[in-house]
Amino acid sequence: QVQLVESGGGLVQAGNSLRLSCVTSGGAFSTYVMGWFRQAPGKEREFVAATSSSGGNIYYADSVKGRFTISRDNAKNTVYLQMNSLKPEDTAVYYCAAGRRQWSIFTRESARGYDYWGQGTQVTVSS
Repeated sequence: QVQLVESGGGLVQAGNSLRLSCVTSGGAFSTYVMGWFRQAPGKEREFVAATSSSGGNIYYADSVKGRFTISRDNAKNTVYLQMNSLKPEDTAVYYCAAGRRQWSIFTRESARGYDYWGQGTQVTVSS
């Protein structure tokens, strides 16, 4: 089965950076739309960023645009999320997700557009 494992989370002060990684195994990574979502305690899971199978299409939530960068290395079956200028409101568990569907504006930022999910990695940003 397809498995996704996130890493790179931690505790940082506001204004600092973190780089999250997500390694995918058991599937055709290079064909998947890859996304990052996050969920804070007591809140709904929200979209962060997504990239098409080739990396040719990228989309960000307005809340992270200009601060976060999503990228992928299909040779390593890995998707990354570089997070700069972190804010306390970025504190959440971050999940990577893989979707078997073709890139679409209708599904790229929807959790329902993804089929496989990682276990999550905690990001905590102190003020």
